[in-house]
Amino acid sequence: MKNIKIPNLLNTRLGFFGLLALLLWAKNIFAYFTEFNLGVDSAIQYFILLINPIATTLFLLSIALYIRRTKASYFAMLFIYFLATILLFANVAYYREFTDFITINTILGAGKVAGGLAGSTLELLKFSDLLYFIDFIILAVALGMKKIQLDKRPVRARTALAVTALAVMVFSGNLFLAETDRSGLLTRTFSRDYLVKYLGINAFTAYDAVQTYQTTQVRAQASPNDMDEVEDYVSDHYAEPNDEYFGMAEDKNVIYIHLESVQQFLIDYELEDENGEKHEVMPFINSLFHDDSTFSFDNFFHQVAAGKTSDAETLMDNSLFGLNQGSFFTQFGGKNTFESAPNILNQEKGYDSAVFHGNAGNFWNRNEVYKHFGYDYFFDGSYYDVNDENSFQYGLHDKPFFEQSIQYLEHLQQPFYSKFVAVSNHYPYAEFTDEEAGFPQANTPDETINGYFATANYLDTAVEEFFDYLKESGLYDDSVIVLYGDHYGISDGRNENLAELLGKDSSEWDEYDNAQMQRVPYMIHIPGQDKGGVNHTYGGEVDAMPTLMHLLGVDTENYIQMGQDLLSDEHQDIAAFRNGSFVTPDYTNYSGTVYDNETGEAIESPTEEQEATIKELQDNVNKQLETSDKVTQGDLLRFHTGSGLDPIDPNDYDYQDIDERLHKKEEELGDKSTSIYSENDDESTVDEYETKTYQEYNPEVREQLEEEENENEE
Repeated sequence: MKNIKIPNLLNTRLGFFGLLALLLWAKNIFAYFTEFNLGVDSAIQYFILLINPIATTLFLLSIALYIRRTKASYFAMLFIYFLATILLFANVAYYREFTDFITINTILGAGKVAGGLAGSTLELLKFSDLLYFIDFIILAVALGMKKIQLDKRPVRARTALAVTALAVMVFSGNLFLAETDRSGLLTRTFSRDYLVKYLGINAFTAYDAVQTYQTTQVRAQASPNDMDEVEDYVSDHYAEPNDEYFGMAEDKNVIYIHLESVQQFLIDYELEDENGEKHEVMPFINSLFHDDSTFSFDNFFHQVAAGKTSDAETLMDNSLFGLNQGSFFTQFGGKNTFESAPNILNQEKGYDSAVFHGNAGNFWNRNEVYKHFGYDYFFDGSYYDVNDENSFQYGLHDKPFFEQSIQYLEHLQQPFYSKFVAVSNHYPYAEFTDEEAGFPQANTPDETINGYFATANYLDTAVEEFFDYLKESGLYDDSVIVLYGDHYGISDGRNENLAELLGKDSSEWDEYDNAQMQRVPYMIHIPGQDKGGVNHTYGGEVDAMPTLMHLLGVDTENYIQMGQDLLSDEHQDIAAFRNGSFVTPDYTNYSGTVYDNETGEAIESPTEEQEATIKELQDNVNKQLETSDKVTQGDLLRFHTGSGLDPIDPNDYDYQDIDERLHKKEEELGDKSTSIYSENDDESTVDEYETKTYQEYNPEVREQLEEEENENEE
């Protein structure tokens, strides 16, 4: 460093300001072209992308120019520079997993999930990320060794004002060009990709902060009169149950099995190994999907945003959408009033309810949200034997999770409504211990994709073991078992590496293909009935609750639900995505482009009839999302009296010492106890649960391993 000469310009306050502005601009451009998929497809868009970091960078750093004291001014510049870099890099890491940008709601809810996400965050880091921070070290050394001198002359007020004015002028020009290329950018509904592409990370964050503030005011200003429009929409949107299926599963237990990150393409999928042999990824779940006792849906779409699993739970338990920004669980779930499935079934049918999840109870704020949903019991990670051998950062692995849940499940009073949140098939799709490993890895440039099939196979075997237990214990015949994929496992940004495994050229992969990949499995398995089969109706997670309720003999007409019964003759074949895109049997609208499903091609010049149809579909989607947002963000269900439900007091729920209370309840009920434990003459069914290793599930693999072991011994 002694021989390095710093240009005299950098020894001035404006020169140092210029250096920081240039470095921050370069970091943004580097992220734009290496990390984000912003869909830049014209010369004007490239130009806008190059200039959009300039305005906010100059504006933010210019704040420090108004400070006259030397050290304070330099410190302010560095501090602003550091915060802007952190914001940019946080978006880079977040985008790698969610293919989305961080919102204010996400930031506000970060504390609820930070612990659980720490492990996967490390998996997202790359060596090249040093480029975002190495300049801090260089600048610190240069300042410490006085290679860069502190300029004691304050910047004149008119000069600082001129820099700020320049920033405003550049932003105005930027916005003019953006509006020219994409009219109504700030007034119409576009994806966050558009805002970042045209205005940059900093401007997007500021815009989002304003939108978030306005949203929080909605709840404060909401009144009972706001329910009128909601009730009108729900009444018009209601789909009457099909008489053939209504009440088919009446008084049966409900067992939800959460298939973490499972997408529809895994159904019937066979992975080819390096020797050309094919391996069925989920043989047991495949058998359920095609069983006559199962209502299966192959055009069922997830409808989550950044809240992912928690959004799916909001949809499945309430027929309401999560937020477009951040997680509804963390922002509103612990405050709002709900007409949730466990509460409805309790008050209408006398159901008990429970959630089983081998992770920390405060992850996604579940320990508060479930009380507002009306869940009687929540068995979180504290009720399980969790150690380094049987878990990872998201909680207990699926096999020990199901096995250890039995000791609590057998004491629930029947009928019950239960949910099992399995997590092993969660990013980063890590390999298991030697006795569980064995399913082949895929061979792509993306390690996330490579491990995805093995963890899905592990989930499949865990579900099969759980089903075996249900049959042995006697719970199976008295239960309706619902299996659902909560959201995508492979994000849009990774799909090109997945394309070849799906028989498609990666160079031909486009947004239409990304839209079709948002399908997830949805299966309602009712032992003893044979009217099931694969249903091709188009729908989404918002439709799950009214479908299940009607099968249980509960009419949903008086409840505020955004979805429709998938088995109803009045169901509309449409699945709305949280960002306003949608899929129907004929059209796909994704990332601002409408496609013809028959050809998979974008509709460049729609006919008048097509234009009218697409507009009507878009209006319906917008109305559904807007109505849901009114309900959730305004907490309007606190004003709804038409359901007949008694209001929930979350203080009535306590998730401590649940096991002791369950035993005590059985004793108090005596002969009237309906738990499977009591029906089994107070004999535990825990021993009915049997686990197998991967080798036991795959005789050919076991035989091959034995041959290799014999060869090694010889």
